[in-house]
Amino acid sequence: MSDCRLTVVILTKNEEDNLPRCLDAIPNRYPVVVVDSGSIDRTVQIAKQRGCTVFENPWPGFSEQRNFALRHCNIKTRWVLFIDADEIYPAKFYNWFESYIASSDSVDVVMVPSILYLRGKRLNYAPGYPIYHPRLVRRDTTKFVTNHTGHGEAVIDTCRISYSPIPYEHYFYNGEIIEWMHKHIGKAALEVRPRPTKGAVMTTRGRLSVWLGRSAFRIFARFLYHFVVRRGFLDGFAGFEFALMFTWYEATIYLQAKAGCESEVGSLQGRETLLEGNP
Repeated sequence: MSDCRLTVVILTKNEEDNLPRCLDAIPNRYPVVVVDSGSIDRTVQIAKQRGCTVFENPWPGFSEQRNFALRHCNIKTRWVLFIDADEIYPAKFYNWFESYIASSDSVDVVMVPSILYLRGKRLNYAPGYPIYHPRLVRRDTTKFVTNHTGHGEAVIDTCRISYSPIPYEHYFYNGEIIEWMHKHIGKAALEVRPRPTKGAVMTTRGRLSVWLGRSAFRIFARFLYHFVVRRGFLDGFAGFEFALMFTWYEATIYLQAKAGCESEVGSLQGRETLLEGNP
């Protein structure tokens, strides 16, 4: 039944290290579309060798790249699952989809929770679960828009939302700290002043972020939230490292706000190839 109802879409740029593992976890019965935004490594070659259909499109941001996939990649199936190359969806997720979602006429978007892995270690506390993302969507009724951060994606608020009980695994960081920091400096510039997008679904975290605005208090609060309130200390050094990374990120947003970097956001949006990847 589901064989003709789901296409998996993977957005890539220079993902030769992550893509094979990601593809290994996708059941063979589903077609896979790779939308690449200018890889200079073996990403495209690997995708083609593994039987994926490959499209290339310069990076316009997460929301517009997902819309490009939905509208311009010749996808015929009713449902589309978006996966990043550093993510793994377990087999039981696909079984759940086939049993409960594939034939549904009352759902447009499924919000899927993530579990984060830092240097291969599962973080059970520090990130502050659940963290939901709109990943499983009906192709003909869903449109993505930029979320309140200026770099992430949300779906339009006319979509009927459901929630998956099964998380995916996100191997977001393997120790490449300079690359990670470089990417997040660009993200921070877009997040200097979080603004809700009219007509977009907002998460509870998004509403809280907009309400808090930007202040030095958020820098200290970010560390306390991840390491103390969410008991990140129970994740050991990995929890401490995670809390430090995102405290640095919060400080970067604050410092750019103080420096008046909002005037530079337009030019940064034009160079958004730096911003691919989550979180």
